[in-house]
Amino acid sequence: MREKATTLYLGPQHPGITGNMMVRLKVEGDTIVKATTEVGYLHRAFEKLAEKRNWLQTFTLMCRFCVPEPDPMEESYSRAVEAIEGRIVPERAKYIRVMMLELARIGSLLLWHAGQAGSTGLYTVGQWTVGDRNYILDLFEELTGARIYHMYIWPGGVRRDFPEGFADKVLKTMDYLEGRLKDYDNLMFENSIFQKRTQGVGYVSPKQIIERGVVGPVLRGAGIRSDIRIDDPYEVYDKLDFKIPTETSSDIWGRALVRREELRQSIRIIRQVIEKMPEGAIYNKVPNPQKWTIPPGDALARTESSRGEIGFYVVSDGSNKPRRVHLRGAAYVHAMTLLEDVLVGQNISDVSTIMNSLGTCAPEIER
Repeated sequence: MREKATTLYLGPQHPGITGNMMVRLKVEGDTIVKATTEVGYLHRAFEKLAEKRNWLQTFTLMCRFCVPEPDPMEESYSRAVEAIEGRIVPERAKYIRVMMLELARIGSLLLWHAGQAGSTGLYTVGQWTVGDRNYILDLFEELTGARIYHMYIWPGGVRRDFPEGFADKVLKTMDYLEGRLKDYDNLMFENSIFQKRTQGVGYVSPKQIIERGVVGPVLRGAGIRSDIRIDDPYEVYDKLDFKIPTETSSDIWGRALVRREELRQSIRIIRQVIEKMPEGAIYNKVPNPQKWTIPPGDALARTESSRGEIGFYVVSDGSNKPRRVHLRGAAYVHAMTLLEDVLVGQNISDVSTIMNSLGTCAPEIER
């Protein structure tokens, strides 16, 4: 005899939800039989708003597509505009951009550690990693004047050069964070509670991966070595030495191990950037923003964020405003079609753990 079905609402304001969104669950007992993702509680219509602003004003909207990691949005938009216009970016600016992108990746991964551990009851990990993330935000604040929305990577290069002593501060922060990785292992990855709550849970089948267009750690956690930084290099990634970690279990545990190693690899990349960065200009100045027009054309620029591929397709009709700006982010696939399928048959206690492991940023869906 089947139990009576009950509808539960998780979110939109809930510590287990990765952003302002809701998952409507139909459950029988404590087993999920249907899941529906619902959005509309946060930022909306950024793509349409871009059509009413000039090229530089539009740039200030891009970082709001994902609050925890805005820099890949700035990067993709800037490179798409530069590709259409043919604007050359100075070599030093390319190195600085890579440093910013990897700092943003580290900050996002530390926040992910907090959410993934917290969803299994390991709240101390969250206190540690969110606290350590503040050291990354300190660097952002000193370089850009802002902790969250940096608006620093813009068409033509970056907004300002390093202040005095900044490179040394970056290296010291990397030394500190690398020393903390063992602490994260001891409290999280070597913890039997975390292992039991993640191993074999939230499995994503190869069929789902192919059909949904899965990217990032979810893809690499299934054993597929794919990363835009290697597959389609941009800026100076082809001049740097780093590894793309993979696992084969395709569950929460596998995705967690991928992200754990990505922290180490980002630290490795940043050290190389500081060592190899040349002197020189950091900005190929654009014209007066009110009069700046881009020749007719279109371009797609792809960037690897901590959640996976971020693609911006930008179209110009020759005016001082974009004709079209379209985002292809990981969250739409991972938190809509994929999450709704993966949750079926799971226990309600695992919803937040699975959601966090897939990588979700609600504004990417509401764009």
